Amino acid sequence: MQPGGHRFDPVHLHQNFYFMYSLQDKLSRFPFDEMRSRIFGKIIVLPFLLIFPQLAACAQENDDALFAQMRKDMVHEQIIARGIKEEKVIAAFRKVERHKFVPENLQRSAYEDHPLPIGYEQTISQPYIVALMTELARLKPEDRVLEIGTGSGYQAAILAEIAKQVYTIEILKPLAESSQKRLKELGYKNIQVKWGDGYLGWEEFAPFDVIIVTAAPDEVPRALVEQLKTGGRLVIPVGESFQELKLITKTKDGIKEKSIIPVRFVPMIKSK
Repeated sequence: MQPGGHRFDPVHLHQNFYFMYSLQDKLSRFPFDEMRSRIFGKIIVLPFLLIFPQLAACAQENDDALFAQMRKDMVHEQIIARGIKEEKVIAAFRKVERHKFVPENLQRSAYEDHPLPIGYEQTISQPYIVALMTELARLKPEDRVLEIGTGSGYQAAILAEIAKQVYTIEILKPLAESSQKRLKELGYKNIQVKWGDGYLGWEEFAPFDVIIVTAAPDEVPRALVEQLKTGGRLVIPVGESFQELKLITKTKDGIKEKSIIPVRFVPMIKSK
């Protein structure tokens, strides 16, 4: 018997050692590192998830500010500096966000002084050419306009900022569908898009005050002249290897044709 009245018991001692060994073994196999990783991962990830919307919003604000400055520079350096004077045309170019009408990977180039590809071997025209054609049309707020060659919808959007109603025809179905979707998402309610052959015009809504063509036929399509009102204006590039931008005015005595400048547009496509 040991002091204090406790009898030494080797069996109990063995059990105690076995319990301690088992506890140590279990503790050694407990995934402390994994738990620590999970805890610290949550500590890091949760705040990031909380601030991510603010970071995204901040990035969007920075992009918006950048594009707004690019648009301002484009208007002053490419449009006003080259002689475009009509204030309502200038106002439309200040407002319409050109970068939303080009592929995402080309958005930073949207306000540069040249055309850009939009797919299907088509392009969005150089900003100055769009402005020149718009000014040549001498648009009034009550005008009804037919555009041939919707493309990505940029010229239609510019026209819709000034005129009462825009009808636009695109012969390439994917472009007609994507531009219709884009213009609807941007809130344009005065633009109607049609998939069809621009050579035929849009007789259902004729006659038009203005017709603007954004692709070059070999010669002026007769149907377009017929669908102009008397006093109406047709702005159109014409030619093959050599093209000229022409302003055609329909009078009660016939048509008046004026050559403006040499240009280079994609060819106007006929339906097969």
